Amino acid sequence: MATSLIELRKIELNESLVLPLTEKISAGFPSPAEDFLDLHIDLNKEFIKHPNATFFGKVSGDSMIDAGLNDGDLLIIDKSLDPKNNSIAVCFLDGEFTVKRVLRQKDQLWLVAENKNYKPIPVYSENDFIIWGVVTTVIKKIL
Repeated sequence: MATSLIELRKIELNESLVLPLTEKISAGFPSPAEDFLDLHIDLNKEFIKHPNATFFGKVSGDSMIDAGLNDGDLLIIDKSLDPKNNSIAVCFLDGEFTVKRVLRQKDQLWLVAENKNYKPIPVYSENDFIIWGVVTTVIKKIL
């Protein structure tokens, strides 16, 4: 099964992670950023709503590239959220973790890749299956 999460880590929030924030970064014409450097953002408060149920996971594989999840991306996963139809979730299926879009159609549950090279995976009652957590955020390195 492709795009397995091979490394899951519990999030520790012993202290705030407060960084300077520059708002309104222009993707068009440049604007002076110094005017906005007095703002701050706490990344823990911004991205982690349920600390006791939140984990990091690193993506391995390419089955979710069309959803913007690439090999090596870091995911923030919240186990306290109920997955909705079409949610991107970390699932445990027959002994392996995988990240896929969860799709319910009538009485059938599917794990759907976001890459045309992978077929949807049907989930049956005889499968060892659990939706482990919902992906809330993806963190990317661009260099």
